[in-house]
Amino acid sequence: MSEIRLHVDQPLAQGQAVALSQDQAHYLVGVMRLAVGDPVLLFNGRDGEWRATLAAAGKRNAIATCEAQTRPLHLPPDLWLLFAPIKKARTDFIVEKAVELGVARILPVQTRHTNSERIRQDRLQAHATEAAEQCGATWVPEVAGLQHLDRLLAQWPADRRLYWCDETALGQPAALAPATGPAAILIGPEGGFSAEEAARLRNRPDVVPLSLGPRILRADTAAVAAIALWQAACGDWR
Repeated sequence: MSEIRLHVDQPLAQGQAVALSQDQAHYLVGVMRLAVGDPVLLFNGRDGEWRATLAAAGKRNAIATCEAQTRPLHLPPDLWLLFAPIKKARTDFIVEKAVELGVARILPVQTRHTNSERIRQDRLQAHATEAAEQCGATWVPEVAGLQHLDRLLAQWPADRRLYWCDETALGQPAALAPATGPAAILIGPEGGFSAEEAARLRNRPDVVPLSLGPRILRADTAAVAAIALWQAACGDWR
């Protein structure tokens, strides 16, 4: 059985005792049947990944003691994902795959045609944490609260290039030129961007329209495709 990885919000260092949450203790002891002396991998987004052993193992309380660092901290590229929330399971899919593919921040945005007017930010953040635990990441991206696209663009950092997945560019080559510096990808809702939103994006000098090929992609598929294209051309896959 592969070793279990857990994200914790405590310092990690040799000999450091880490008190696990009640949910984590229940998972390790009640579900996975681990006992004192069994190994577990811990990471916190700051100190890399550490091998630890259970020093106390109860279904409500557990303590793990760090023994050695197994991997240093590896930050994802400075890439943000902006997307309009869709149905629950498919929004979960977008968050999960964004973490696996390597983004630094996830920002749900409200557009005119967004299907969902609210999100459970805490649930999506927990989903991002679970994805990081499963895929071997040593960093958990922040999932921001839902923001209106207009408000987000009004406060947009001047140095961050925004790749807009433009469905009106259907049929153009799905390619990205290598580039450096902070970046973001914007995925629209299933109903597409409104004419006003598209015009506003098209008129911004920091926005780069991006085609995703000759076929119309669902929003969740588009998110995966766009991140993969960017990672292959500009990110840490090269």
